[in-house]
Amino acid sequence: MGENAKRLFFVYNPHSGRGNIRSKLFDIVQVFSEAGYEITIYPTREAKDATRKIEHLSDQYDLVVCSGGDGTMDEVVEGMMHRQKKLPLGYIPSGTVNDFARSLKIPRDMVKAARLAVSGKDFLSDVGTFNNSHFVYIAAFGIFTDVAYSTPQDMKNVLGNMAYLLEGVKRLANIPSYHLKFSSEECSGEGDFIFGMVTNSRSVGGFKSIIGKNVRFDDGVFEVTFVRLPKNAAELQEILAAIVLKEMDTHYMISFRTARLTIEAQQEIPWTLDGEYGGESQNVIIQNHQKALQIRAGN
Repeated sequence: MGENAKRLFFVYNPHSGRGNIRSKLFDIVQVFSEAGYEITIYPTREAKDATRKIEHLSDQYDLVVCSGGDGTMDEVVEGMMHRQKKLPLGYIPSGTVNDFARSLKIPRDMVKAARLAVSGKDFLSDVGTFNNSHFVYIAAFGIFTDVAYSTPQDMKNVLGNMAYLLEGVKRLANIPSYHLKFSSEECSGEGDFIFGMVTNSRSVGGFKSIIGKNVRFDDGVFEVTFVRLPKNAAELQEILAAIVLKEMDTHYMISFRTARLTIEAQQEIPWTLDGEYGGESQNVIIQNHQKALQIRAGN
């Protein structure tokens, strides 16, 4: 390697989405090379592989670029947050939904995203901690939230976003609810809820603006939404209509912004973090770490 050469570490999930990256790999590497980087390429082999690799990566690298879905991005961020020296991060989305990329205006076209990764502007994004784990754009529980990680990969590949919707509809017949208390400086409450999310994204599950407009990724606060348990089928229909229309229904929904949120539940609640299973927790502390991640973003 040349002494003064820029070094790029490229980690990708070969199984993400429809595996389309395999046909684009040469073009992506060509973009990196033309930008003057000496490149190390690493395909992930198993879950959490990217986290371990990034956490122990040499400080000699100038840039990390990852490709995969939101789950791959999440693994890389987890590893990055455990590092003493944080490196700039580029992202080439190749998953099924790619909420985070959509929010940051990163192109779906992988070659264009590669160009942005090596020539875009560095943007400092907030990162969340969920107890001892990190997340970038969403921590959520309740109806629909396990769809992303429970939908079979082959179904995602064939149907795309529709797979999530179909898998989600199956759950409407038997909706679980959770009794919990939540508290923050801005808002506190208690009740039975079928859904809750803490987000830093303009798009969740491929649906834009469900958490409101004027969302910024570096303002030090998350957008929080809780949906109450409906008393009957008519109320459920009203809630679903509000979600589909991307409108807040204050009768059923509680929404606010905060930098720190605590949740105490009567039972263990399964959570999803950035579209991946985040385990079950009864007591949760969610905190915003402002401008903790350096990422290459679109304008």
